[in-house]
Amino acid sequence: MSERSAVQSPMLKYAQEIDWDYVKPSDALAMRGGDTGLYFTGILEAQLIRLNPGIVDLSRTPDILRRLNLLKPTIEGNKEAHSWIRGEQSVFVPEESRERNVKVIDFEHPENNLYHVTDEWWQKGTVFSNRADVVFLINGIPIAIAELKNATKQDGIALGVDQIRRYHKETPEMFVATQVFEVSQLLDFYYGVTWSTARKNLFNWHDEQPGNYENKVKAFFSRCRFLRLVRDYVIFMTEDDELKKKILRQHQTRAVEKVIQRATDTTKRRGLIWHTQGSGKTLTMLTVASKLLRETKGTEKPTVLMLIDRNELEGQLIKNIEGYGIKTHGLADSKKELQRILASDYRGLVVSMIHKFDDIPANINTRESVVVLVDEAHRTTGGNLGNYLMAALPNATYIGFTGTPIDRLSQGQGTFKVFGSDDEEGYLDKYSIAESITDGTTVKLNYALAPSDLTVDKEVLEKRFLSLAEAEGVSDVEELNAILDRAVELKEMMKSSDRIEKIARFVAEHFLANVEPMGFKAFLVAVDREACALYKKALDKHLPPDYSRVVYSPSHGDREEMKAYYINEDEEKKLRKDFIRKAELPKIIIVTEKLLTGFDAPILYCMYLDKPMRDHVLLQAIARVNRPYEDDKGLVKPFGFVLDFVGIFEKLEKALAFDSDIVASVIQNIDVLKQLFATMMQEQASAYVPLAKGWDDKAKERAIAHFEDKERRGVFFKFFRQLQNVYEVISPDAFLRPFMDDYLGLAELYALIRNAYSDRIYIDREVSNKTRELLQNQTVTGQLEVPGAIHTLGAEELSKLKQSDTSDTTKILNLRKILTATVVDDGLSKPFLISIGDRAQKLAEAYENRQIETQQALLDFERLAREAVEAEAERQRLGLDENAFAIYKTVVTDSPGFAADESKALNTLFEQHSDYRWNDDQKSKLRTELYKVLRPKVGTGKMIEVTNRLLNIQRV
Repeated sequence: MSERSAVQSPMLKYAQEIDWDYVKPSDALAMRGGDTGLYFTGILEAQLIRLNPGIVDLSRTPDILRRLNLLKPTIEGNKEAHSWIRGEQSVFVPEESRERNVKVIDFEHPENNLYHVTDEWWQKGTVFSNRADVVFLINGIPIAIAELKNATKQDGIALGVDQIRRYHKETPEMFVATQVFEVSQLLDFYYGVTWSTARKNLFNWHDEQPGNYENKVKAFFSRCRFLRLVRDYVIFMTEDDELKKKILRQHQTRAVEKVIQRATDTTKRRGLIWHTQGSGKTLTMLTVASKLLRETKGTEKPTVLMLIDRNELEGQLIKNIEGYGIKTHGLADSKKELQRILASDYRGLVVSMIHKFDDIPANINTRESVVVLVDEAHRTTGGNLGNYLMAALPNATYIGFTGTPIDRLSQGQGTFKVFGSDDEEGYLDKYSIAESITDGTTVKLNYALAPSDLTVDKEVLEKRFLSLAEAEGVSDVEELNAILDRAVELKEMMKSSDRIEKIARFVAEHFLANVEPMGFKAFLVAVDREACALYKKALDKHLPPDYSRVVYSPSHGDREEMKAYYINEDEEKKLRKDFIRKAELPKIIIVTEKLLTGFDAPILYCMYLDKPMRDHVLLQAIARVNRPYEDDKGLVKPFGFVLDFVGIFEKLEKALAFDSDIVASVIQNIDVLKQLFATMMQEQASAYVPLAKGWDDKAKERAIAHFEDKERRGVFFKFFRQLQNVYEVISPDAFLRPFMDDYLGLAELYALIRNAYSDRIYIDREVSNKTRELLQNQTVTGQLEVPGAIHTLGAEELSKLKQSDTSDTTKILNLRKILTATVVDDGLSKPFLISIGDRAQKLAEAYENRQIETQQALLDFERLAREAVEAEAERQRLGLDENAFAIYKTVVTDSPGFAADESKALNTLFEQHSDYRWNDDQKSKLRTELYKVLRPKVGTGKMIEVTNRLLNIQRV
């Protein structure tokens, strides 16, 4: 079953069932005015007039269409397109002598819009052309693009995402206005926003019936829900002076809508949003604030108060608000200013720290249209400050946000009591740690204890920290520091010069052996600011000085040794930017308080923990390493890792005073991974290891034949990727020695099978850094090649391959690979090869899907290879140049009687319209001329397809 019949056609069918009107590809092409067109121009023009009476008429549509067509194919242009879609752009209306906003989509009355879906959307760019499987349009504007793969295609999702990324590079015009994309292989349905294709920004759609493709399509493209997504949940933000695009995930949109509903509820005034660390609480809060301030029709505009409890977060939040684009906002930078704002009739967003409510008068504002959003609610409203706050704003709606589990202690009960009283379960919405790991929002954490001679004395740790009643349930790092300051004996022990030197040496060696080879970075968390400086000095003896940096706040009375590591605000901003970039230094940041909350660095893999912590503070700190990471070169973070120099993980039940199942889903001992690795090698690997023995040509052919079935290959690929993820974390370790020979064999087998069944010469991006190094050190050059591999395509090579005793399957794989490589390498200078490449790809898919037998596939591949080899002689015999010959080879496939002289005539048409690639008028005329010639040759049904292929040829 093909991907079209299994996935693409059902998507079109389900879309039509929820009232998206289908447009045939040929009609869609005409409605766009050709394959460089961006919109259904006629529909867009008519809808502009219909939705904007008195503002837009026939005299004004040309200018609007001109502005829309001039949008740049960049993220900035896409942001402007989004602004048009949301009705934020305007035209001048002379009759009223003022600018009026233009409604492109009617969000308030969805029935006023026109919804279309089409497929096989060819987009011509400056150089390349690409084809999107399915495109969804509203009022003639493409809003969503879907790339679909067959469920039987291995790595279908990854292939689909790679294609979306390639389209962005080759034909960015396809994404001028398009806001979201989807990738599906029937079993899964992933979605993301255009211009943001990193793996961390791609999410799997969930519904009530997992695996139900019909439900997924209909739920995602439900017209009202989809309109909300486009208007409210596609977000452009400026972060670190760079424009970024994001989309809210389902748990975020669910929470936003519940909070909006609660804010308008006259009977309920409380709500707790309990979303785990790393799940995007800040973006959720900003979206809530934006919607509350924007959706005020029929009600008075509210005052939205956003409360935080740390100076460091205040400036960061203001930057996020400004980056988000919320215009009406203010910062209450003093108690007096806060009281002035609240006592006035100010309507908009206000940011304040909780301590500014100290001793504030009661009933300072009694309006009901006040919404208070409280960040880190488990600690922000504790004690008297919460009482002052609620007395000052007695009729406000209070929404608490927390990212840590609610503990069993008084603080947790207090959080439920303050914010959860209006909900039977104690919270308005919950997104658990286990859910976030399943979704890929966060990754699992592993920990290991440092050698016993480097950890803190257990009795001192227990007596001076773990058993202190005041340390139970501590939720603030400053409060934690105050407790540690009184534990003089413990801190002095931790900062002894001998211990600092030993740990610094251990950290340097561990980082060089374990973390740097993986391509990731690390934090070293020290007990206090002085310890940070001591560690920096000690680390510089073992690592290049620019490998590490110290980040802490200055303090009055610091000694010169402490001042040596001061950095100003601009330097810290640059440091944050550099750290999240793989290729930039530093590789290790030494901290004690700063950056332990609110700093997201997905590249951060390892935390060297040398600071006693408990409960919320511990969970917030170690959550710095649980952010997923994947780059465009295939580097994927398998887990997060904490190396404990304190010993607090020996007593998890005291270190984390939460329910045991929550703790178990957060972090596990590295020994669990070792046991998993051993189990996988002893039980599952036994089916594959024999295939990696006796590594001569015949053994390799037996292995290749064994994995001829795609499903069997898929099972092996999945197994090995899981195995190497675990290996990546554990290595180097003496524990692995008994498994090394078999593991190397499995790695070689994986590389061989990947190479054999890949179109191109094997690219080892899917092999992790440590496994790649192992292969490079242990494997003889050429050992991973398919037997009888062809490196160049020529008559002699084809003859040798035909006469060789390799299996027919191996011959097919070699021909497929060399044809693809030849087309990629020489296609620009020999454009006729593009046609051969297209046919080779279709043939490969038919063979993979068992639509043709091996013997027939071999004959067909040999025929294509001979055609490529003999093409130069054929071109000279026909007397054609490269361009005319490419035309001839393209047309003759569908019209065997097509003559060489006719290709010269078509080539003359191309020369007469030489600017057709960038001149739409010339391209339209050329297309018309080609239609006239081709219709009698290939028929009306094939005419457009062949014309598109001709227009896509790279001319030389």
